[in-house]
Amino acid sequence: MTRVAITDVAARGPYRAGTAPAEEPLASQRARKMMSGAAYLAACALAELVGKLAPSAAERAELGYFLGVGGSAGALDDVTALLDASFVDGAFSLPRFGDRGLAACNPLLAFQLMNNFTMCHGAILESLGGPNGALFSRGAGTIAALGEAHHAVRSGACARAIAGGADVATHPVTLAELARDGHLGRGLVPADGAALVALAASTGRDDVVLDGCAHASGRGRALVEALNDAFARALRAATSSSADTRDAAPTWAREDLDSVGHIALSAWGPPAAEALRAYAAARFPFATLVDVSTRGETLAGGTAFALIAAVELLRSPSLEVVRSARPARAVVLSLGVDGDPGVILLSRGGAA
Repeated sequence: MTRVAITDVAARGPYRAGTAPAEEPLASQRARKMMSGAAYLAACALAELVGKLAPSAAERAELGYFLGVGGSAGALDDVTALLDASFVDGAFSLPRFGDRGLAACNPLLAFQLMNNFTMCHGAILESLGGPNGALFSRGAGTIAALGEAHHAVRSGACARAIAGGADVATHPVTLAELARDGHLGRGLVPADGAALVALAASTGRDDVVLDGCAHASGRGRALVEALNDAFARALRAATSSSADTRDAAPTWAREDLDSVGHIALSAWGPPAAEALRAYAAARFPFATLVDVSTRGETLAGGTAFALIAAVELLRSPSLEVVRSARPARAVVLSLGVDGDPGVILLSRGGAA
């Protein structure tokens, strides 16, 4: 099977509350009126990434796109008008919602509320027509989106694919969710952002290779057990993607975890970050560590930001390291508010 490399990256954010980004022109300003905040950030990052790839019209039609997306995040004025018109005697009324509520808001609000349009708006603007999917994510879903893109390229379903996550954790509805579940009280710092990577078949030893990724359920068991499960799944994915040994791309075995030099963390807040740091220190005591969650938690975007950080770490070693007999390796550890940990395995270099 084909080894899959990360060829390019693009991101917007993270932006904390009160630090909204400057408006960027899109291929269609009319479409901007129909976008949620997450869809807009994703569209901007996608436009940059597609610009780097410079695909032809035919290549755009085959380009895959898989995105971890957050909850509905429509314009609050429209949402408030819809709800105000839907109450009878202080209680929400479904008949009143259908009779008056829907008529009280802008019809274009529907395109902001449909979660999949966080992906669709940008895909439409960039004329992408390959395999695609929008996966709801509070952390692990973004790992699943990356896995889908990885499989699409590796299996030959498309020559190139884009994957990542986009979300707006500062939206009032999302903030209410995070407060209700206790995450804000335990130190989560909400932020907005979108982060994307481009995948294609590896063509050389200097490529940053996405060897495998996986997530595991964290419900009803210790985090260490769940992380070990995610590692085992990611290792199986790396092994299955190593079937084609015609190139010099490195492979993974369980003992290769001892040679990991870089760790990138994506944690929803201080408790999760502390747990991931303890796990990383015990398993990878000599690895350098970067925690992207210190910049704010972007929910569906967090793991993708950590992935970009790991790619940058792997691109930084000297040529002597890259040309050494052993490949440089990096691991992304993630733990979102869903409680399901994820693992991404990356490598670069190694002797033929």
